[in-house]
Amino acid sequence: MKRFTIFLTIPILLAMTNCTPQGKAPESSPISKQEIEQTIEKLTNQHGADHNFRVERGVNQVASLWRKTDGTNQEFMAFCEDKFIANPNDLEILFGKLSYAFEVLNGNLLRISKDLMRPLHLEMGPITPIDMMFGGFSVSAHLSEDLYTSKIAFVTALNFPFYSLNEKTELGPEWTRKQWAYARVGDMFTSRVPAELQQQYSKVSTDADAYIDNYNVYMGNLRDENNEQLFPDDMKLITHWGLRDEIKSQYANATDGLVKQEMIYKVMQRIIDQSIPEPVINSNEYTWKPISNEVEKDGEKINANAEPNTRYKQTINLFNAIHQMDAFYPNMPTFIQRRFEDTYEIPVEDVEDLFIKVASSEEVREVGKLISQRLGRPLKPFDIWYDGFKSRSSISAEVLDNAVKKRFGSAEAYQAEIPNILMSLGWSKEKANFFASKIRVEASRGAGHAWGAEGRNDFALLRTRIGENGMDYKGFNIAMHEFGHTVEQTITLHDVDHYMLHGVPNTAFTEALAFVFQKRDLDVLGIKDSNTEKEHLLALDNIWQCYEIMGVSLVDINLWRWLYENPNATPEQLKAATITIAKDVWNKYYADVFGSTDEPILAVYSHMISNPLYLSAYPIGHLIQFQLEQHIADKHFANEVQRIFEQGKLIPQIWMKGAVGSPLSIEPTLTAAQKALEAFNK
Repeated sequence: MKRFTIFLTIPILLAMTNCTPQGKAPESSPISKQEIEQTIEKLTNQHGADHNFRVERGVNQVASLWRKTDGTNQEFMAFCEDKFIANPNDLEILFGKLSYAFEVLNGNLLRISKDLMRPLHLEMGPITPIDMMFGGFSVSAHLSEDLYTSKIAFVTALNFPFYSLNEKTELGPEWTRKQWAYARVGDMFTSRVPAELQQQYSKVSTDADAYIDNYNVYMGNLRDENNEQLFPDDMKLITHWGLRDEIKSQYANATDGLVKQEMIYKVMQRIIDQSIPEPVINSNEYTWKPISNEVEKDGEKINANAEPNTRYKQTINLFNAIHQMDAFYPNMPTFIQRRFEDTYEIPVEDVEDLFIKVASSEEVREVGKLISQRLGRPLKPFDIWYDGFKSRSSISAEVLDNAVKKRFGSAEAYQAEIPNILMSLGWSKEKANFFASKIRVEASRGAGHAWGAEGRNDFALLRTRIGENGMDYKGFNIAMHEFGHTVEQTITLHDVDHYMLHGVPNTAFTEALAFVFQKRDLDVLGIKDSNTEKEHLLALDNIWQCYEIMGVSLVDINLWRWLYENPNATPEQLKAATITIAKDVWNKYYADVFGSTDEPILAVYSHMISNPLYLSAYPIGHLIQFQLEQHIADKHFANEVQRIFEQGKLIPQIWMKGAVGSPLSIEPTLTAAQKALEAFNK
């Protein structure tokens, strides 16, 4: 899964890391309303009424960002008069110059940050304090203030108007590609932030990432109450991804799969409530009975202290850093609003409405009944990760692992196979080799991630976890997901017509393509899927995955609402609130399906700790993926992927209409699920 998403582009830098020290309010603009009106009038008289909108919008934007240190009020007025560009040809020249310069800045600063993070993300020996210091160091922290001091930010804001989401929605369908690119330039400078606070956020974010990336459970050291070992000696699983994926893999194990799943669920519960013994985290020196919570070393019981709410302390630290941003965003005063309306460009209320409708749907309840029938037992809480609708579930793990190790046993082998993967999916040899030249595969210390480039002279990184014995099928399946991200990142950087439009509307759209690639893992392995029920299984798998992750996302959203209502909360209080919120969401939308109440499992996701409010990208991505799959089913795969993602960073609904001819919707998912249920219930 793509978790590493804080790219150091200037727009995101401004949107994601703007905060202020406790007790320090942002400095207000010294420019009066009268001076703004005088400047607008003078520029309109000079250049004509046709330029009134740009003049008015630009002058107001610059005035809102101007500080006493930038010059006197008279200098502000003179600056606007001197730097406003009315001539379209001159404006286009400025646009080109800005595009070039920001690619240089974004690309090189991000590349430095990626290199500084290598000791944290890759197996380069033990992580030392200096690694953490460099990992938390933001090389771009002073960039935004330097751009204001140099007046570059003011020139940009003056000449390229900012449009609200409502304005983009209303006007965007009629805009040309260049008008869209101009509008994205207008998004760049809407707030102003002290450099030291960007460093502060970078540090706590890096700390949270490192905490999660090194949170492993040595499964071979777990024991049941009869002191029996259930898992192999060399199995080390990261929370929550590795634990979840092991639960998924055990559905094919008819012998003791259920017993193993129940043990893993108990481990998850102890992580959530922080009763997990601290010594067993990321250590193979102890044996641990998750049910009784007994710990032994060398056959002797020891008194092991529980983890001291470290999990929730990470969230508190992130909240404190993020919460201080709010004073700089008078129009979007909470991180929740900024994340959804600015980053996702979909209001949080609309997102919640989509999620609740799916989670409350009759189709989900019928799918739950079908799963129970297929399992031959009542549902357990961990069956939110039921994996039996995938055609590959009938293929033995040994066959899958052998197929992977034959071609993809290491990061180097995967790198060498990139052209073959892409050609098997329909790309030309020339294009496939180009992708291979722009993507680098590396063995990850943590669960793995994809990290794109911001300059065309850099590489997209596919970092994936590889076990001591090489890559197995589970690792390959995740690597295919990350590979989908890097393909998107390469297309939307190199094949989009304007640099200012590079990327996708939001992270849900890159998740969608990652899911599309992940689904084709068997095709890449050359394993034929002859299941005649494949399409119906896909529909059922899609709605069940949506159901799972939508509930988790609702927990994430409501947790952040609680944090804003309780800004001085302690880690202990946050833990209690998280568990309560998770149980409440479960009781509303899951209890009737699973037949149990007050289950905390929705709180186990690591994203809540290291990447707040990112989780909503996954279910939106599933909805997008399903619409994409239906659209490209009878078309040339590679050609359609190229066409669709070459749209770049439009707003979501306009992008969707361009991609598949209809807006983002839950209806295709529900309709396909209903047809599948009818087929299976005949």
